[in-house]
Formats: sequence, C-alpha cells, structure tokens
Amino acid sequence: MLTIYSVSDVNRRIKQVIEGDEFLSGIWVRGEISNFTYHTSGHMYFSLKDASARLRCVMFRGNNMRLKFMPADGMLVFAYGAVGVYEKAGDVQLYVEDMMPAGTGSLYLAFLQLRDRLAAEGLLDAARKRPLPRFPSVVGVVTSPTGAAVRDIITVISRRAPGTTILVVPAQVQGDEAPESIVKALDLVNRASALIDVVIVGRGGGSIEDLWAFNDERVARAIAGCKVPVISAVGHETDFTIADFVADRRAPTPSAAAEMAVPDMAETRQAFLQLSLRLQAAAKAEVRRHRERLERVARSHVFRFPQDITREHRQKLGDAYQRMAAAMAHKLSEKREAFGALAARLDVLNPLGTLARGYGVVRTLPERRVVRSVRSVARGDGVEVVLVDGSLECVVTTVKEGGPDADAGRGRED
Repeated sequence: MLTIYSVSDVNRRIKQVIEGDEFLSGIWVRGEISNFTYHTSGHMYFSLKDASARLRCVMFRGNNMRLKFMPADGMLVFAYGAVGVYEKAGDVQLYVEDMMPAGTGSLYLAFLQLRDRLAAEGLLDAARKRPLPRFPSVVGVVTSPTGAAVRDIITVISRRAPGTTILVVPAQVQGDEAPESIVKALDLVNRASALIDVVIVGRGGGSIEDLWAFNDERVARAIAGCKVPVISAVGHETDFTIADFVADRRAPTPSAAAEMAVPDMAETRQAFLQLSLRLQAAAKAEVRRHRERLERVARSHVFRFPQDITREHRQKLGDAYQRMAAAMAHKLSEKREAFGALAARLDVLNPLGTLARGYGVVRTLPERRVVRSVRSVARGDGVEVVLVDGSLECVVTTVKEGGPDADAGRGRED
C-alpha cells in the first residue's frame, strides 16, 4: 500500500537524521561570510560559502555577545557549532556557538586543545587554587623589566602598600624565546619561595600572537608548579590565556593584579580605626550595663538589710524543728503502745508464764521428748518434770488413763 507523508513528517525525519549525527553535533567550519544580517533581536543571520557551496548560519544573541570582533560580508572566518534543521522552513543551517577570523583560527584551535588537555589533568580545577596572602611582605613580578606593565605594578603597589618589597624577576614576554625565559624566571621564584609571598606573572596588551607565550604548555605547567600563589595578569580585560586558567587568580590587567596582590593600607588603617572605635564603644556600653546592674543590686533590700532574710529563715527553721520534734514524739508514742500490745500477746503465749502458775512440762528420759499422753510412757520409765524454777527426775510407778478427775481404780500397771 502506498504511504503518503506530509511535509512536516519529512522535515521532522530530516531533522532527526541530521541532528542525530554525531559528526554534525559539534564541528568547525571555514568559510566566507555573505548576506550578513544583525537582527534587532540581537541574533546574527548569515551564510558561509566557499567556491562551490553555501551553508546557512544563525548565531543567537547569547553566543554572539562574546565575540571580540564584528562579522561582515567577505570576512573569512572559522565558525564552531552544530548542524540542525529549522523544521518550519525546512532549512538546514549551522547553529554557530563561537567564531573567529580565519587568520587567528589555527592559534585558537591550539589554545582550545591545550586548555582541554590541562583540564583533563586537573590543573584547571578550582579546588587546587591557593588563597592569596592578606598582607604580603614580598611580591615577585615576572615580566619584562622595561615594559609598561612593570611600571604600573610598581606604582600601584607602592601607593597601596608602601612598605612592601617588590622583587622584579626579568623575563622575555614576547617572541619564540619568551616561554623558556618565563619558565626560568618562575624557577628562580621557586628557589626563593621562602622569601616571596605572592608572584605576578604577565605583561601588557597586544595581539594574540604577542600574548602567545602565555599559552605555551611549558609556561602553564611552570605556573601550576610554582611554590607560591600566582596571579596571572596578561593583556587587557578581554584577553584570556592558558596562564589565566592555571594561575591561582586571574587579573584583567597588570594594575588590577597589583591591587589584588596587596591591600590598600590606607583603607586597612581606616578599617582598623573604625573597628577600634566600635570595639571601644561596645566595651564602654558593656561596662556601663554591668555598672548599672551592680548599682541596682546594691540598692536592693537583700543587700541593704541582709539580717531580715536570715531572721525570717531562722524563724522558719525553728518552726520546722518544733514540728519535726512533735511528729517524732507522737510517732515514738505510737510505736511504744504497739510494742506493749505485742509484748502482752507474747506473755500470754510464753510457756514460762504457764509454768509460773503451777504447771509443769513432762519429758521422757533420756530422749527428753515432751509427754503429751499417758500412753507414751510405762511404769518404770524415767521422766523429767520441768517446773518454773528447775526440774525433777522421776520414775513412773503408776499410769492412769483419763482426765485429772478420773477414778484412781482405772489405773493400769504394766
């Protein structure tokens, strides 16, 4: 069965295929700008062309704001971006994210490659950045001894912190020999690291070729391996080099690096004075508060008439003692009465009391078992009669059964 697709279906499929191609997701394209339009929205629309082809391009405002030049028709450029499809119009176009004149393109590509390689090694990580000392005594400066940068740095440091020692370590900052010269200067800084608190590495502005020494890998690794904190100060505010990324701090200009390296002592003294005044005021207020509190306490009744407090407590203590003594006497009386009742009950049960009334206890001899029945003894048995004041040993001559009033004739003789 024949399938019919809409234009939208086809454009959507083309968009999926093109934008799903990894090769087209991030590429550099070299070409000549034509039909350039800078729209009021801030977006740039143009084409890149060569001798045999043309590619539509768009660079949105958020990306083109970072450009350091204004594109124009006829300009040969390198453009970086991703190829996509504007589905509504069916246009295939390059969405440009970055762009540079073709004359500097090769250097910029080398810059990006080195930056990415050093980042992969962790040399650009924020975690390895060291803090700058608050009040350095010695500031090292690695730069040309005859350039404007060193004069600016010396002027600013001398104005802000007159007592700071400035140690200029001469180095070439431009040309083929510049990278090696900067590396040697940083090696001297490392040897004197016990004396130097912070070092500024940089130069004044110039073209990308003039600043290229600070994009050299040897310089980058020397800055990363420096034993003291490093401030990178290369070119102007819009210039960025590899040295800026690996240094502990990046300053937009050499003068700004000098301001970053040392505090403004006049401002510092003023800040200390303000803090001192605030501290004195706070201390006086605290002393005043405690004095007023002490005076209030001294005027209180307890400090003026302390005997009143003790008198009241003595009275309470006396009353409590009397109540305690009365309670103890009452409790002791109750316990005595209870003890007397228990003693009387014990006297009733005491066998000695029974013996005192003329009774006795008969026990067999020699076992001394209590005789409870006449049947437990026989004539001739020895028995012991226990009385209240002693005992008698007797021999049974007659055994009579029955109670105390039984007829004597009913006795038995064994």
